[in-house]
Amino acid sequence: MNIYITHCCSVNSCFLHDNTGFNIAEPQEGIRLKCHEPDYKLFFTDSIIRRRMSRAVKMGTATALQCLNDSGKTPDAIITATGLGCLSDTEKFLSTIHENKEELLNPTPFIQSTFNTIGAQIAMTLNNTSYNNTYVHRGFSFESALLDAWMLLQDNEAKNVLVGSYEELTDASFNIFSRLGWYRKGGKAGEGSQFFLLSTEEKSSCLLKDISFSFRPSESDLQEKLYKLLDHNKLNPDEIDCLISGESGNTEEQSFYDSVEKHFPNSTVVTYKHRSGDYPTVSSFALWLSANILYTNEIPSYLMKTNRRKNIKNLLIYNNFRNNNHSFILLEKENL
Repeated sequence: MNIYITHCCSVNSCFLHDNTGFNIAEPQEGIRLKCHEPDYKLFFTDSIIRRRMSRAVKMGTATALQCLNDSGKTPDAIITATGLGCLSDTEKFLSTIHENKEELLNPTPFIQSTFNTIGAQIAMTLNNTSYNNTYVHRGFSFESALLDAWMLLQDNEAKNVLVGSYEELTDASFNIFSRLGWYRKGGKAGEGSQFFLLSTEEKSSCLLKDISFSFRPSESDLQEKLYKLLDHNKLNPDEIDCLISGESGNTEEQSFYDSVEKHFPNSTVVTYKHRSGDYPTVSSFALWLSANILYTNEIPSYLMKTNRRKNIKNLLIYNNFRNNNHSFILLEKENL
């Protein structure tokens, strides 16, 4: 059964809020990249509701609502993913516990600090009581959510599934990760939210073909996983027209990216983390970028590591999060 990505929406640091192609934003300096956020008044007209929402809740929910508004569909399932959750609400709640000596606590930050807050907010806004699930698997969070959506559609338990992710970077989390050495050996810190409508009843030019991920593989294990994916889809490496590589500049991760890229000497290689930053669910940004490449047949020149092929039909995403979580997502351009 064919599964199509019919609509997608993103809030990120690389492009302005625009779902119809690549509306390029000015590059940001430094190693901390912040999102270009939309005007939330367009999504939440009630100022009281808007004021009670944290930044992550507004960002994630607005991205999902824009995706659905563009499609005009009602989802049969809502699946969200996050690596670290609503950090600002968590920090606010913990700080209040300390400052007020565990008395007179405001329940709102606690309620909104749970990982499934975005999925619940989307459902309440839409008055949707269908299947609703959230995955929190660090670097595999989005891939797990995508696989869940895939299985629902393949098993014919849903026709249209909304799946997406959100991640925010706060001052405290950036300082903590910096002290842990996350950005010491290259790479940039990022954040963002991406949502997709997957469908079996409506076609688009972007076909989701396969998903594969593995935890802490050796380079030989990763190569075996790669060729198993290609063989299963009756492809050889030369038929992959574009490789979306998640290389971030982190020297500890580069050998894995090199080991994958060497199998695609004739493919267009695209990198993006120098403009999006890195975060646990950044593979969702790679999927948004890939879908738009297939929709428009355009690639921003500053993201191309190698020269591009004229026509892109088969596209492969490879992401490595901190040498622990490795994933492949295979897409195909459908000629409508």
